[in-house]
Amino acid sequence: MTPRERVRRAVLFQRPDRVPWDLPQPWGSDFLGVGPSADPSFAPAEPGADEWGCVWAKLHGDKTMGQVVGHPLDDYAKLADYTFPNYNLDVRYESARTAARANPDEKFVLASVPVVFIHRLEYLRGHENAWTDPYEHPQELDALLTRLADIAIDAIHRMADLGADGIISCDDWGQQDRPIFSPQIFREHFKPHYARVYAAARQRGLLCFLHSCGYIIDLLEDFIDAGLQVIQQDQQENMGVGELASGFGGRLCFWCPVDIQKTMIDGSLDDVRAYARRLIDAFGCFDGGFIAKWYPSPDAVNHTPQRIAAMAEAFVEHGQKAYASA
Repeated sequence: MTPRERVRRAVLFQRPDRVPWDLPQPWGSDFLGVGPSADPSFAPAEPGADEWGCVWAKLHGDKTMGQVVGHPLDDYAKLADYTFPNYNLDVRYESARTAARANPDEKFVLASVPVVFIHRLEYLRGHENAWTDPYEHPQELDALLTRLADIAIDAIHRMADLGADGIISCDDWGQQDRPIFSPQIFREHFKPHYARVYAAARQRGLLCFLHSCGYIIDLLEDFIDAGLQVIQQDQQENMGVGELASGFGGRLCFWCPVDIQKTMIDGSLDDVRAYARRLIDAFGCFDGGFIAKWYPSPDAVNHTPQRIAAMAEAFVEHGQKAYASA
C-alpha cells in the first residue's frame, strides 16, 4: 500500500495496512507537504510586514513565530483601499507543482492553503476588534470573511490542478478551557465560510484537514457538518481523549501527537508510550480514524529527544499492529 493510499484509507475509514504517521527521522512520514510560495513581486512597506500588510515582531530569544503588532485593517474604513494578496498567480505554485510531480515514494500530497478565518481576522483587525466584530460589525465581518474564503478557494483550485491529495490550514479556535466564540456565534458567522471552502475542495477530490488547538470540542460537530474530515490537534487532555473518541470517533479522523502541553512535558517515558498507544486505540478503532504525528518545533515547547523517541517508537510499533488481525 502506498503512503497516499494509506492516508486516504485512514481518513475515509477504509482500513489501511497500518496507522499512517508523520514523524521525524529516522521514522519518516507518509506525507509530502507543499504550499504556495511568496509573491516574488512583494516588497514590504515596513520591516516585519508580510504580504497581508501585518507587521510581525518577536522578543529577544523568542522561539515561536512571534506576534502581529501592526494591523492593517484595525479600522474597517480602510477596507475600501486595502489590497489583498493574489493567490491566483501561477508563479506561486511552481515549486509545489515540481514537488508533487516528483514524489517518487507516492506520498500523500498535503497542500497548505489559506483557509484561515480567526487567525487572519486577528492579524488584520487585532484581537480586541476581531473578538467583538460579530457583535459590533457583523456585516463588515461577513464581507471580509467572504473575501478570505474567495482567496482560499483560488488556492484550492490551484493545488487541485497540480495534483494535491488534500488541503490543510491552521486556525486555533480554542482557549485552554473553552472556544474563543460561542458555538452560536461560530455557526452564524464562520461555519458558512468553512462550508463553502470545504465544498470547493471536496468537489475537486481533496480531503480536508484543519489544525486547531485549544478547547474546541464544542465546535467539532459543526466542523464535521461543514465538511471537515481530519482534525489535527496537538492538545487532547484538556478535552479528554475518551470524550473526543466517543463523540466524534468514526466520523472525524484525528491527527495527533502525544499531548504537547501535559504528558509530553510532565510524563515519564512510559507515560508517553502509553498515551501514544491510547491515541491509536481510541481514535483508530474504526477501520481508520487516526494518524500519528510529532510536534515539529520541539524546542519551542521543551520536548526532549528522549520523549520524542519514546512517542515515535510507540506509534510505529503499535501502529503496525493496529489492523493486523483482519
